[in-house]
Amino acid sequence: MVEDLRSGLDKNIRLLIVDDEETFRRTIVKRLQKRGISIEEAGSGEECLSILEEKPMDVVVLDVKMPGMNGIEVLRHVKERYPKTEVILLTGHASTQDGVGGIKAGAFDYLSKPIELEHLLGKIKQAHEKRVREEEKRREAEFRAKMEQQMIATERLASLGTLAAGVAHEINNPLAIIKESAGWMKLILNKEEMADIPRKGDFEMALGKIEKGVERAKRITHQLLGSVKQTDSVCSEVNLEELLGETADLIHKEAGNKNIEISHQIDPAVGSIWTDPYKLRQVLINLLTNAVHATGSGGRITIMIEPVDERVAFIVRDTGQGIPKENLNKIFEPFFSTKPPGEGTGLGLFVTRSIVEKLGGKIEVESQLGKGTIFRVQLPRYQKIDEKPAQNDHVDNLKRVFEIN
Repeated sequence: MVEDLRSGLDKNIRLLIVDDEETFRRTIVKRLQKRGISIEEAGSGEECLSILEEKPMDVVVLDVKMPGMNGIEVLRHVKERYPKTEVILLTGHASTQDGVGGIKAGAFDYLSKPIELEHLLGKIKQAHEKRVREEEKRREAEFRAKMEQQMIATERLASLGTLAAGVAHEINNPLAIIKESAGWMKLILNKEEMADIPRKGDFEMALGKIEKGVERAKRITHQLLGSVKQTDSVCSEVNLEELLGETADLIHKEAGNKNIEISHQIDPAVGSIWTDPYKLRQVLINLLTNAVHATGSGGRITIMIEPVDERVAFIVRDTGQGIPKENLNKIFEPFFSTKPPGEGTGLGLFVTRSIVEKLGGKIEVESQLGKGTIFRVQLPRYQKIDEKPAQNDHVDNLKRVFEIN
């Protein structure tokens, strides 16, 4: 029976024996150590709590009758401070009532002295198994909570797809009419006979706002399409230096208007990368545009490309205002934006992450308020393309509606 218990008892169990009778305690400790179990020991309740402060324990075997702080008091402290730790009480034959009281206070079980080693081993094993089961339940609960959050996010994105399809169908066509009408009115205002009409400047300003509003609405629908369209990737060998130069040129004027310095560094060891150059360019443009918007006049943006094992890292670092810690987990959510109303759609980083994941990579962010932000994108050197990419119904519908309109 002892051998069965030895084979079934986890040798890595963290066990603490607490008893003020040194001879009894040392005998138990030695016999358990012969069975390959690593044990801590304490001669008092105070010493027990001191050990637990420094070393977490799975199971504590605790004598009830001890001078100073007795076992029941120690038990209450243990369950209050370390609720995951299981406690087995040791009582005398005449004090079984203490054992019952201990169970009511949270003890796993109690044994009467003198004890049989096999019985003690069995109880330790049971207590440890209970602790393992409780830990598994806790992890399962955490997993379920995460899955529920993912399901909520999935449902939110599905709703977003449905909403976007409705927006495309119901809004894009009227927007085209509004834009055409605004253009027609501008042509009329520019005619000679309209040169002296009262408040002409107000009319022109109003028409300008209409056109900007139309462009913003079109931009939102375009970005929504970019986040869900399942287009086949066109992979090719990408010259990273050329791609980076082209991308930097696209935002050079906007950066120059704010006197922002842009520099880039490419590690010679990077070599080549096979991916979709158009999607990669969009990722870099989105990140650089965000960096320009976040960086004040006279700031600096650095772009670095370096090898990371079998992947390539693209790093965009700015000296901007930084992102509050509480917003770091939100910035990739659709429609989340810290920009003033009308200045951002809240879809740029959402689209960026979607593209990166479609390319088989990942994106990470670090930021400090007042010091700047670092976006790090890692992509595989060779993108894997599924022969039959999966699509869901709402994506198909959304794609079709946008392309028709």
